[in-house]
Amino acid sequence: MKTDRHENRRAGSNPKRKRVSKARTKFRDGSKSAKIIELLRRSGGATIQELGKVTGWQPHSIRGFLSGTLRKKSGFSLSSFIRKDGTRAYRLARH
Repeated sequence: MKTDRHENRRAGSNPKRKRVSKARTKFRDGSKSAKIIELLRRSGGATIQELGKVTGWQPHSIRGFLSGTLRKKSGFSLSSFIRKDGTRAYRLARH
């Protein structure tokens, strides 16, 4: 007897999609993620190059972390701005 593999699903649910809490994630002290958060909390923020020096990550990995992990998964609000020297910097936005 062949059964429909979708018959036990609730309407509108997607089992592959994880529900992600927008609560702020606690990062382990001393981890690369915690170091990034620390730099982004400064009033002057941090550039991609500064974050790369601390983590050893490539620029595309840093941008992915900022967008995916901090914004989407952890619910942080980031702002970007241009410094007086012309470099783009990022910082945690104040609510």
